[in-house]
Amino acid sequence: MRQQVLALYLGTSALDARVVGWSVYDGTGRTRPATGDDGEPPYETGLDALLDGWRLIQAAQLIPPYPGHEYDTSFLKHEFLFEKLDDGSQARTTR
Repeated sequence: MRQQVLALYLGTSALDARVVGWSVYDGTGRTRPATGDDGEPPYETGLDALLDGWRLIQAAQLIPPYPGHEYDTSFLKHEFLFEKLDDGSQARTTR
């Protein structure tokens, strides 16, 4: 079995919020995505990824901002990690 991993950063902590950032990692070797490959996210929401068969393996921690830092900018904090498992029956791309 090979694992595909999808990291979606959503606008809020709700799974049906819009995707604002993403990363895709393909352990099958069929694709080699890189940051900036596509200007459009693979899904509009995290819920759309679930509907397409991705399994949610980690949801965003809900950590309140420290007093006085409510409007600071930093990392994208609403990260959700998804996975798909593949049996490897399709051919891999060459390296």
